[in-house]
Amino acid sequence: MPAMTLVQLKHFITLARHGSFAKASVALFMTQPALSRSIKALEDELGQLLFDRLGRRIELTPFGQSTLERALGLLEDADHLARGGRAMDAQDVGRLRIGLSSGPGALLTVPLMTHFAQQFPQFHLDILRANTEVLTQMLRERQADAVVVDLRSLRPAPDLAVTDVHELEGAFLCRAGHPLLKVRRLTPERLWTYPLASTPLSDELARLLVERYGAGAHPLRMVKLTTDEVSHLVEVALRSDTVLLAVRAACPTLKPLRIYPALQARARFGLVTLAHRTEPAHLVEVRAVLTRMLTRAG
Repeated sequence: MPAMTLVQLKHFITLARHGSFAKASVALFMTQPALSRSIKALEDELGQLLFDRLGRRIELTPFGQSTLERALGLLEDADHLARGGRAMDAQDVGRLRIGLSSGPGALLTVPLMTHFAQQFPQFHLDILRANTEVLTQMLRERQADAVVVDLRSLRPAPDLAVTDVHELEGAFLCRAGHPLLKVRRLTPERLWTYPLASTPLSDELARLLVERYGAGAHPLRMVKLTTDEVSHLVEVALRSDTVLLAVRAACPTLKPLRIYPALQARARFGLVTLAHRTEPAHLVEVRAVLTRMLTRAG
């Protein structure tokens, strides 16, 4: 009799997170029919539907929602077993160099350092901060063991392996008390009257902005303040009427603006390593923190 596998649970969790077979299959690097078969086999094994199919959209059933929470716990337990099998303990020594671009850096720097400080106090963890292009070059030159970047800014290449993909909501953000928060129907034209800040935006996001809001929304015209460090932009937004375009989860002190039409843009964060290269054992710890933090943020 067939039995569910951890791979099927990973497929289920990824599909629940992305909300569509198309997006989940891309994140899992598999075809949509293969993903559909995996989910159908899991549903058959469990005896109930995990998703309601609503045309091209899907939604978790009540059973699917409760199963998701248990599946996340099972995968976390499996990660603990895997780490135990590698015999890693608090006396482990060595060095791991992890590159983080702007959004991932804002979300992951403190959790990663805290995790290693608590679990592996003798271990060296180096966090490298730069943009995607620089971090990719550092990876290729063996100056970094892995990098976490927004995949929309990453140029695909055969020597790069991408895993642990998570999507996070992007938004226009401002300080509490900003005049635009009182506007009932905020138009792009009204928004552009205030300074706009962001990290360097990908060509893909630039195209989306132009398609949605017109030529005036191209980053070269719209964005007035740019830096690779999100925390600096957050400080500017808190001290002025500047509006920040960023991943919402990376800026918890700011308020989202409801613009019409809605932005509907999502960043895609992923872990990038060199293909066909043996990964450092402690990279499993990075994956665990990444999954925990980005699943919560998404």
